[in-house]
Amino acid sequence: MRQQIQNHHDQPRHDPRARQRPGLYMISHDLELFADYHQFYIWDHGVNPRAPEDYSEEDIQRMVKTAPKVIVIQPVRDMTVPVQIQIHESDPGCSPLQWDHIVECSLELPTGQLQVHESTGGPKLDININAGTWRVRALFSGLDSISEDGLEGNDHYSIHLWPGAAMPLHVVKQWTKN
Repeated sequence: MRQQIQNHHDQPRHDPRARQRPGLYMISHDLELFADYHQFYIWDHGVNPRAPEDYSEEDIQRMVKTAPKVIVIQPVRDMTVPVQIQIHESDPGCSPLQWDHIVECSLELPTGQLQVHESTGGPKLDININAGTWRVRALFSGLDSISEDGLEGNDHYSIHLWPGAAMPLHVVKQWTKN
């Protein structure tokens, strides 16, 4: 897997545990993203993508929306939130009990210029990876810790990507507000 990093705020972390599982290599980036309008984007920067503007009630409930070469992650808080981006060689698996909400989909990266972009704040991470289709698993946790006014909370968002076949968006585990 080719990787060139132009990182705006953090340094990559290599997980030594990933080496214990054959065929799995992980690069992880911990970011703090301002989720203005309850969203941030993961897209192929090389194709000048446009964020979708048409949202249905179903899109909002799923907390993830896909469009050509774009995935919109919709955090519960409209604040700065912790986000972890993990790049894998193969499906890293997932323990659903650890997460409040899980969505899987795919992302076309025709140029391999993966970018994490705030809704109104600009790019926060640029990574050059192999061009092609990537599977994406969006994991949300700590959602029940969010204050009633939505300003405070211990919510966390983790996005896992690995090469794989295209698939439609699928909610693996749906969170409902208490």
